[in-house]
Amino acid sequence: MHQRHLPASPNWYCSRCSDINGKGVLGFGAKNTVYLLNVTATSPAVTGELSGHTERVSGFAFCSHDGQEHICASTSDDKTVKIWDSEQKILLKEHNVHQNTISAVHWSPVQKLLLVTGDEKGIVVCYWFSSNDTQSFFPEPRTIFCLSCSPHEENYIAVGYKDGMIVVIDISKKGEVIHRLRGHDDEIHALAWCPRPSEEPLYGRSEDNADGSNGATEGAEVGCYLASGSRDQTVRIWSTARGKGVMTLKLPFLKRRGVGVDPALKERLWLTVHWPKGRPTQIVSSCFGGEIVVWDLMKSGKQKWSLLGSSPDGQNHSRIVFNMSSFCSGDRELLLSTSMDREIKCWDLASLECCWTLPTLGGFVYCLSFSPVGTGCLALGVGDSMIRVWNTMSIQNQYDIKTFWQGIKSKVTALAWHPLKEGSLAFGTDDGKVGVYEVYSNKPPQISSTYHRRTIYSLSWGPPVPPMSFGGSGDKPSYSLYSCAGEGVIFQHDPWKLSGEASNIDKLIRDTNSIKHKIPPHTDLCWKPDGSVLAIGNEDGSIEVLKAPMLKLLCTVQQHHKIINSLCWHHEHSSQSELQYLLASGSSNATVYVHDLRSAIETPSESPVMVTEPFRTLSGHTNKITGLAWSPHHDGHLVTACYDGTAQVWDVLKEQPVCNYRGHSGRLLCVQWSAVHPDLVWTGGDDFTLQEWAISKQENITPPKSKKRVDIEKKRGPQKKSKKKKKAPGKVGTKAEDSELPLGEEMKGAAGSGAEEGQSDNDEEEEKEKTDGPSVTGWSRESSVDMRGTERVQNGEKFIHAIKREVKEEKKREKLDLSLKKRKPRSILPLSTSMDHRPKEELQQDCLTLAAVRHSHGQSGACVPGSGDHIQLGLFTDRDALYRMFQEEEESHMESGHYDSMVYLRLWKGDLIGAINLAVEKGELTDHLLSLAPMAGYQVWARTVEAYVKQLCLHEQFLKAASHLVSIHKIYEAINLLKSHQLCREAIALARARLQPEDPVLKDLYMSWAAVLEKDGHYATAAKCYLAADSSFDAAKVIGKKGDVMSLKTAANLAWISGESELAHSLSLRCAKDLMLSQDWAAAQGVLRAQDSLLGHRLMFCVNEILTQRLADTDVVIWTVASSHTWSKSCEENFLSTVHRVWQSEFGVAAADLVKLKTLHQQLRAVENPPAATSVPMKLLLSHISLDVTLCALSQLLCDWPATLEELLQALTRGSEAGHFTLMAEMCQLLLPQGLESVALYKSKLDPSDERSLAISQSVEAFACYQLMYKKWWNYSDEASALTNNTISNGHSLTEGNHNEDEADCSREAQSEGFWNVLLSEPHANLQATQRAIAEIQRRVTSLIQQHSQCKETQESAEAQSETSEERGGSTSGNGIESLSALTAQVAEHHKVLTAIPELIRKYPFPDVMECCIVFLHMGKRFTRFPQSICAEATTLLRKYGTTESLCKAWQRLTH
Repeated sequence: MHQRHLPASPNWYCSRCSDINGKGVLGFGAKNTVYLLNVTATSPAVTGELSGHTERVSGFAFCSHDGQEHICASTSDDKTVKIWDSEQKILLKEHNVHQNTISAVHWSPVQKLLLVTGDEKGIVVCYWFSSNDTQSFFPEPRTIFCLSCSPHEENYIAVGYKDGMIVVIDISKKGEVIHRLRGHDDEIHALAWCPRPSEEPLYGRSEDNADGSNGATEGAEVGCYLASGSRDQTVRIWSTARGKGVMTLKLPFLKRRGVGVDPALKERLWLTVHWPKGRPTQIVSSCFGGEIVVWDLMKSGKQKWSLLGSSPDGQNHSRIVFNMSSFCSGDRELLLSTSMDREIKCWDLASLECCWTLPTLGGFVYCLSFSPVGTGCLALGVGDSMIRVWNTMSIQNQYDIKTFWQGIKSKVTALAWHPLKEGSLAFGTDDGKVGVYEVYSNKPPQISSTYHRRTIYSLSWGPPVPPMSFGGSGDKPSYSLYSCAGEGVIFQHDPWKLSGEASNIDKLIRDTNSIKHKIPPHTDLCWKPDGSVLAIGNEDGSIEVLKAPMLKLLCTVQQHHKIINSLCWHHEHSSQSELQYLLASGSSNATVYVHDLRSAIETPSESPVMVTEPFRTLSGHTNKITGLAWSPHHDGHLVTACYDGTAQVWDVLKEQPVCNYRGHSGRLLCVQWSAVHPDLVWTGGDDFTLQEWAISKQENITPPKSKKRVDIEKKRGPQKKSKKKKKAPGKVGTKAEDSELPLGEEMKGAAGSGAEEGQSDNDEEEEKEKTDGPSVTGWSRESSVDMRGTERVQNGEKFIHAIKREVKEEKKREKLDLSLKKRKPRSILPLSTSMDHRPKEELQQDCLTLAAVRHSHGQSGACVPGSGDHIQLGLFTDRDALYRMFQEEEESHMESGHYDSMVYLRLWKGDLIGAINLAVEKGELTDHLLSLAPMAGYQVWARTVEAYVKQLCLHEQFLKAASHLVSIHKIYEAINLLKSHQLCREAIALARARLQPEDPVLKDLYMSWAAVLEKDGHYATAAKCYLAADSSFDAAKVIGKKGDVMSLKTAANLAWISGESELAHSLSLRCAKDLMLSQDWAAAQGVLRAQDSLLGHRLMFCVNEILTQRLADTDVVIWTVASSHTWSKSCEENFLSTVHRVWQSEFGVAAADLVKLKTLHQQLRAVENPPAATSVPMKLLLSHISLDVTLCALSQLLCDWPATLEELLQALTRGSEAGHFTLMAEMCQLLLPQGLESVALYKSKLDPSDERSLAISQSVEAFACYQLMYKKWWNYSDEASALTNNTISNGHSLTEGNHNEDEADCSREAQSEGFWNVLLSEPHANLQATQRAIAEIQRRVTSLIQQHSQCKETQESAEAQSETSEERGGSTSGNGIESLSALTAQVAEHHKVLTAIPELIRKYPFPDVMECCIVFLHMGKRFTRFPQSICAEATTLLRKYGTTESLCKAWQRLTH
């Protein structure tokens, strides 16, 4: 139907909005339509479109199965999914399962006719086309950006999300997530599966370092690679076999802007990826500035990529690329790409060169113009703020188009080529700008300094007229540029001095023709080709024909009755010279008139002629005419463009239609006859397309008829006309032409009108906007397909049905417009006004009555003006009559509830107080009445304000109410009003502004607001309130309430500044402990350093840090340290010596300062150190041990050796009590580096007569021997691994990894039998056995009580067997009581034994003697060197105290 076609631009920011099938058919979504192109390696051809969506198309995909390539699917923001037949252009099926905006779509390559879609709420919908079944999944509560079905596993779908997450789901398992692929940290723009089913090795940086590899992946595994492109500027390759990333490709920075892009416009990155079917080792991806790169995954080295279109002729896209798809054309694999630069490009993946480029349009095509100098050079003015110049004669490139954007920045609405100067193109814009481009240079345009206030409607080059025509021929240009715009003014611009001021030709017209009346606004102008005559179209439908250069009015054409949209003179080179005087005109009344103005031009009369009869009338269009063009190849052939969506070719001389073109899907805005081919015409419209079509190929002759026109023709039958009744105002009949104007305002004329202004700005994609593609509003032909696909939807077919629907929509819009019209305000004098609508006879009688009253100077008979039936006469007599009329009007308003009208009437009478009282009573006070109240006195004003405040409070206008209270100096009342309605901030502002600083109300406000803020969790603002109220303690507490490190630190500093030292101490310590748990030692010391009173805690944190660093090489500390000090690093020095050295060098704590040491010791002794437990985390356990070690080190400096040994014992035993033998062993090594020799050294410094000190030293020595015992066992044993699973009764496991000591050291420690005898302490064995016996009895008592309770509950519930239950329950109860008494007696006996044991034995911990006996017996049986006397003593102790069941089992397992 059409020759060449520039379609609408593909939609932006969609993950898959274009696709190509195996037959080379490319489909892409543009606005709410899908365009179809036949693609070859040489050129594209638009074949049709799929219309039906009501909102933007967000996705498009072809089915890839053999024999089903013609089936495709589209998704839209209207939340529907439609299935199409691309060959027949019909709708097959649709579903609307999605309740949210659809953001992703893909046909399954494996499952036949399975379509998968995803929406912004995370819902994935599977739709089986053949069975019409759907299934929904919700794998993740995230926004879906893209998805892709696996080409190898039919149930696998990869889904990419906005936050960078990628999941692979299995739809056969109800959408179960198979893999969660984490690595990207921003939007996933595209996903692509590798066409090869297996995972062959890839070369590059591996992200899986578990196997230590950093090169090729280890062999092929079952699965398939998946590629992803993200906004984080990376392309990642994932292994679905392992669920991990195997390669990361960082985008190279190659941003090179082309000549068609405004660098001031910012754009976001869009990184799409495509995996060509025939290239399993290559991935194609977009880049920063529109470049496309091919990644070779098998290539080693840094640069894995190659650039498409690397030749210097600028083949790359100039803006970001959104979608890519490929297909094989013969032996060539072609890649199609769509971009923000509004171009579709085809690439050869073998040569990496561009095959062709198809420009697209991002806005209405407002104007067309063929150059009179450059043959076949066509200029387009488009609503996307760009001018396109098309060399339509190019042989090598059918779409040889240059784009110009500099200096425009608005919709291009008018164009005009210079008649003589090649390449000089004038343009006008929507914002009133006029400029001239030199299209064959790279210079920016020249812009006229004179701007129109409205949209430019038309431009025309013509001879200069005064004042520009004055002067010599060398001082003035041969042509001036004339512009006409929406405000109705025509300016003459000097092309030599566009920076100068343009002249308004209306002044010359007035002066030349002595016009005194108002000149109608101009809407179009057209110079006769020879420059002798100017035709001007006006808003009132008149056309003025003026003779150059003085613009003398020759004639006025009064044919149209509506705004003139287009004028066009016939060309001069016709075979009949008289045709050059033909002027064609089109307006908003859908009829084209052609006038022969030969006589008016050749033989002008002294006074202007009025032309009222046309030479030819061309009727047939059903809407406003927007464009006219005479054929340069024929005599009297005219083409017209119309809002009815068609272009019509006319034989004007015969007054007959030639053909009608219906290829557009929207309104036509411009038309041009081809300058080189007599059979071709170009049209552009608001469907964002430019189309070239041949006259000889059109099937239709006349335009389609609208429904209203058909109805009118039916009514023109031979029946007799009858007088019709007057219709209601909302159903007024209109002319046929009037009904065709609901699609927007008039195209030209009144301020703010215009075709482009009748639409929303969202009709066109603006490059400045970061929207998801062009919005689709305004007029668009709806799809005429039905759900069975029985009708075809091609350009032009079934158009009459579309027009019928259009007319229906127009009627609806007309009714809506009528309902939205501004209503006439209600009359304040309704009774007297209604009297004016009586019959004419009564109205005339009123005149006689009024005359009688006026001339009788009073009442005339029964007539009382202003009341009763003569109420209307009160307006025309005296004041008393007027007041009587007012009184009756007030009573009427009272009955109707129109109290505001009553108030106005009282005001007009001067009864201000009455008006105010009435308004107060009815709750109708207004600001106007309040402003008048002071006229009645202060008291009235104050009462009115108080009443108005109550009224405002009822309407919840509390701020306004408080302001009015302030106006009458009621500050406290205003503050209370704001406070009572939770407007604390405003109340404080008012109080601060008007009250004294020491006013207690102010503090109360701060405290009240702080309490509310604290309750709502706004701690920082609450703290400010407390500070303002001089409550620093509360301010610090509320800031620290959040509990995070930053809040605690801030709260501590605040408390310190405010003098709250105890609170500062507490908060600083809390903050430091949190930092300690996160192992940020430097920050913890920094917090504590601010307060001298926390020196003791600083010492403890110092010990903790040194201890953590010493244990970092063991299995105890397995975490990483965030920050540390250099003095805490591990060294060969003794642990306690290191502590003392660091204390002295870093903290100034030395042995000489005894007073300071005692103070620090007392401070730390007051710190609570809870007993150890197995549930205590390791970091916290180390902090407890650090406190013990700190106290031990301080006691050592004070030479308090009993305290030193006691605190040393506490530090050693915490690991054992927590069930962590390794920690206890390491602490022994650190605190007793010489083993038993270190213990002996401490014992030598004790008083031999001090039994308590000796008991403590015995426990310390026992724990030292305890860990040496296990080391001796491990050193002796060659089968230690077989014993690692044996667990001794104290709960810790015996692990070979704990052995780090040298064997010689252990042997030296254990030469004598005294080493073993230390652990075989009978008093401690007796104590431990007694404690075990008491614990066992307590366990049995607890079990007995539980059994009794269960038995009692069973008795109460079993009422049917009460007798039996009572007997059974009674016996059980008796046995329980007997057993309980026996157990109680046993406990008493054991407690007697426990009391008999010395207190020093009970007070200090000791290793489990029975455990040591069992180990000794095991060693004695396995190792011959072990002393047998020790075994004998161990056996004796075991038989005496190891009678429990668990000890017996352990004894048997290890010794038999």
